[in-house]
Amino acid sequence: MIGAGVVGCAVALTLARRGADVALLEAEAGPGLGASGTNSGILHTGFDSPPGELETELILASGDVRDQLLRALRIPVLRCGAVMRPAGESERDAVAAEAATARHNGVRVLLHEDGTLEVPGESVTDPVVYTLALTAEAERQGAELRTRFRVAAIDQGAAGLTVRAEDGTALPCGVAVNCAGLEADRVARLAGDDSFSIYPRKGEFLVFEPPDGKPLDRILLPVPTRRTRGVLVFPTVDGKVVAGPTAVDLDDKRDWSVRAQARAEIMPKAVSIYPILEGAEPIAAYAGLRPAGREVNYVIGRSSASPALVNVAAIRSTGLSASLGIGRRVAEIVESLGVALGPERELEGGDRPSFDGPWWRRTAEYRAVAA
Repeated sequence: MIGAGVVGCAVALTLARRGADVALLEAEAGPGLGASGTNSGILHTGFDSPPGELETELILASGDVRDQLLRALRIPVLRCGAVMRPAGESERDAVAAEAATARHNGVRVLLHEDGTLEVPGESVTDPVVYTLALTAEAERQGAELRTRFRVAAIDQGAAGLTVRAEDGTALPCGVAVNCAGLEADRVARLAGDDSFSIYPRKGEFLVFEPPDGKPLDRILLPVPTRRTRGVLVFPTVDGKVVAGPTAVDLDDKRDWSVRAQARAEIMPKAVSIYPILEGAEPIAAYAGLRPAGREVNYVIGRSSASPALVNVAAIRSTGLSASLGIGRRVAEIVESLGVALGPERELEGGDRPSFDGPWWRRTAEYRAVAA
């Protein structure tokens, strides 16, 4: 398993629970130090996901099994729901279309007479704790986590693949699963697969103390346009208020900075749906780099160049929400490659993972030290 973001950790846990011998390889010092630790933390129901797409299918599949995992692994979750309010008659049709999509996807929503859409099932978690909890449970189920293992070569042999780290460490495997996020295209090319390309889509967020001293009790959603889903305002599990994200397509996969103009881009849109933020000063800002695919989305399947390599790539901003469904989909693929998998074992659970400081500072501080 290459990559210990939330998707890689979910796949590792799924396979370990079914008895596979799993090594979870992470290039950084620990899990969740990339996009998985710099997102919104929102667990989406899939109410607004395009019907019929693989991304939608896996978000919905994750929702079917998520509550059991949240309870067993003691992952914090704020079951706050979400609302989308049209600003006028011109936006009512767009909100009604969102409601129709939700009903098609089987997601419960309420469309009120004033045009407001309520999505009771939307919730917020701590994405770092979520990722670390998956990792810890995968280890309890028998997986081995190896950090600072940056893959430098993948060699094809008669018995499978050999994955080699930059320091020369070699690890033979029957099947390699590429969940390397921003580096997934680089890892695939090491095995001769140049079928997809990944670029970073920067999403910047501003963090606030609640302006009136009262916690925000809902996720506030903008009415989407044809071009973008827009800036939202949402609570965190530690009582803060966050506004964002932006969406800036980049080439540099190492640029985790927050641009000077991000505040000017975010604030007017945030204030329009949460007026109390007018004049508020952010206490922090962070940026996440989402691994977007060039003209592809949710690349999940066997590599045509290396049959023992399974690519799990171009998992954009919904990776947290879809991760458990992705894990089950990958397990089906791995089993089809001849890996013997048993029935799914019960979750063991344990102490909730912890770390110093709020989750929304963790990756930014790590990147600052690493730089």
